[in-house]
Formats: sequence, C-alpha cells, structure tokens
Amino acid sequence: MTYPFAALVGQDEMKTAMILTAVDPGIGGVLVFGDRGTGKSTAVRALGALLPAIRAVRGCPVHSPAPDAVPDWVTTAGDDVVEIPTPVVDLPLGATEDRVTGALDIERALTRGETAFEPGLLARANRGYLYIDEINLLEDHVVDLLLDVAQSGVNVVEREGLSIRHPARFVLVGSGNPEEGELRPQLLDRFGLSVEVASPTDVDTRIDVIRRRDAYDRDPDGFARRWADAQDDLRARIVAGRDALAGVDAGDDVLRDCATLCIALGSDGLRGELTLLRAARALAAFDGADRAMRDHVRRVAPMALRHRLRRDPLDEAGSTSRVARAVEEVLA
Repeated sequence: MTYPFAALVGQDEMKTAMILTAVDPGIGGVLVFGDRGTGKSTAVRALGALLPAIRAVRGCPVHSPAPDAVPDWVTTAGDDVVEIPTPVVDLPLGATEDRVTGALDIERALTRGETAFEPGLLARANRGYLYIDEINLLEDHVVDLLLDVAQSGVNVVEREGLSIRHPARFVLVGSGNPEEGELRPQLLDRFGLSVEVASPTDVDTRIDVIRRRDAYDRDPDGFARRWADAQDDLRARIVAGRDALAGVDAGDDVLRDCATLCIALGSDGLRGELTLLRAARALAAFDGADRAMRDHVRRVAPMALRHRLRRDPLDEAGSTSRVARAVEEVLA
C-alpha cells in the first residue's frame, strides 16, 4: 500500500511540480533537492499510485500502446490491450549499464543457444517515471547514457551480437542532498523543473506530518480509504488537465513575460522560456483555465528557472531569491 499523494503535508511546490509533469510530461522532469526525511521519495512513489492507468499491450516490456507498436524483438506480448498502472521505476546508484539499458539474456543463450534481449530499467520506465535518489552521486557513465536517451527518446543497445532499439520516453525525477555534491550541468539542464524542500519549522505542521504518518503506519488500508475521495478528486483534475492542455492558449503578452524574465535573469539559451511557457500552460490546464496568464507564469517561474542561472560572485542571494526578485521587478 502506497502513501496517498493527497495526504502529503506541506511541500506544496514539490507537489505542484510533480503534478505539472503528470499533466504535461513534455515539461521534462523534476529535480528535488533538500534535507533528508522531507518526503522526496514518498512523494514520487505516491504520485505513481495517484496517476491514471495507461493502456498497454499485455506482456510487452516497453508498455506499447497497441499491437502494431510492439518492437520486433519482443516475443512475449499478446494482442490484447489492458490497463496497467503508470510505471514508476527506481534506478539504484550502483546499477550497471547492462541493468539500465538491457543486455543479452544469458539464461536463454546458455540453455537454448538463442540470442535474445533482456530489457533493462529504461524499458520498464517507458511511458512512466524513472526515479533516481541521490542523483548527484550517480556515476558519470550512467549520466552520459541518460543524457543520450533523454535527448532521443530511444534506447539503443548494440553489443554481444545484439542490435536493439526501443522507445524510452519517461519523466525523469531526481532527488538529492546538495551537501553531498552538485549535479553535472549537462544533466541539470535536462530537468524541466527544480524544487527545493526543507524540514518544516512550524510546530503544527510537523505535528500534522507525524499524526498522518503514524496513522498510515498503524493502518495503511484504513488510512487509504479515508483519503480515497481526495485522491479521486486530484486524479480527475489531472485527467481533465491533460484533456484540456492542447486547447490552452498563451497570448503574446505571456510570451513577452517569459522572454523578458529570462533575459533579466541571464539564463542561457531558450530552454528556460520554453519550459516556463509549458509549465504555465500545464498549470492553467490543471486550474481549469482556458488561457495561461501572468499569474501562472509567476507561480511556476521559480521551479522552471532557479536551476538555469549562471553563478554570480557579486550576488550572495541564492537562486530562488534571485528569481523571486526578478519576478517582482519584471512581472509586478
């Protein structure tokens, strides 16, 4: 039994960022940095249980949506399409490249003399979420691999007589403690949104966290039943947001806001503007609005831009404070 997403206390920015990727997976994933024990891993796993089921071919290791989309190398899939939970896959820090990408099926090679492919974690995460805890400690060769797949949306394995390709489109969610090391800039730039979490300092909030967690630990099924209606309401809003997303408009005034804000912050390239616009649209869709407005841009700006700022040795303010200051100056 997974802890209900709707029952999470506080950490509103983290929850909003994850919901936005559920409304629009094209936003590009979420990076969560903060103290230990602040609910980062719990939130990711709770999101997987919250999301609507997806339709996939029974037995297909990459969750193909239709029989004609099943890769040629798959021999275990049937023809019927069933509903399965949205995949949420953990990538352990010590995972080998073969476990991540897939490799030769040694058992079939030895017992049957057949060359067959054993899918890896990237196949299991297709059309879902790939979660990496302590992502700042991930080995460089795995980081390079993830960058390639995130760019193309395709996993290519060519070794030991195999030449395999399969779709690998997933929302990447990473969490970590900044005290344990920084993230490589190339990987940092691949995340659409970045949030910071901290231990609550309000006594009542901490009591609420303890009370709910204790109730869940003592009776998980009963706790889930008490939060079922709230889960259903939140799931319905996500589904409605997905359905409405294509029709959400953003006028030139919003585009100008996005561009002006990114120029004021000195963010490199145009990825900041594009992510800011997508996130604002997703938030508008989730809110039930048919048009993204300046308020939506203001609300998503910190999470879309804080990890895209250049270091400024003359400015001692943190990235969150710099974004907040620019938002007040530009979008007053």
